[in-house]
Amino acid sequence: MSSIKIAILASGSGSNAENIFNYFSGRTNVDISLIISNKDNAFVLKRAERLGIPSMALTKAELDNPKLFLEILRERKIDFIVLAGYLLKIPSELTVAYHDRIVNIHPALLPKYGGKGMYGDHVHEAVINSGDKISGITIHMVNEHYDQGKTVFQAMCPVNENDTPDSLALKVHTLEYRHFPRVIDDILKKTFPDRM
Repeated sequence: MSSIKIAILASGSGSNAENIFNYFSGRTNVDISLIISNKDNAFVLKRAERLGIPSMALTKAELDNPKLFLEILRERKIDFIVLAGYLLKIPSELTVAYHDRIVNIHPALLPKYGGKGMYGDHVHEAVINSGDKISGITIHMVNEHYDQGKTVFQAMCPVNENDTPDSLALKVHTLEYRHFPRVIDDILKKTFPDRM
């Protein structure tokens, strides 16, 4: 039985990507096969190199060409896609080709604080400015609309009066590291029951 090949798409440091890699490390049925970034200077590419994961940076023109994007994924026999801090919208051709096989993590409790431009500190600032007393993470399947795919999992953390975007980000990252790999594992078990 061939292992489930996963591509991770990330735009930044890649701490979630490394956490996911470490979680599945040593498993023969799941293979983190590729890391793709939309930024050639993203630290995630350095992490990929250190971990021995094939990686590539794609230009905006390449990412805007869904045919090329799909070709890259199919050449490498990618079964499942994980967005881990990936800031670009996924072309609808990919969401069709990988229907219910693309998962994203969002640093807030959707449907609040989602949509274009809502990432990282922008989200944490909006949560704090709103006066909300809780925030958290949402893990959801990806469709053709920003942050509107089916919610798979949410976890919460308190927002205190003295929280800053940085301190709230730390709480949210803790939830991401604790839950994202396990939730991915659960989705894989449901999606590929004969290979898990």
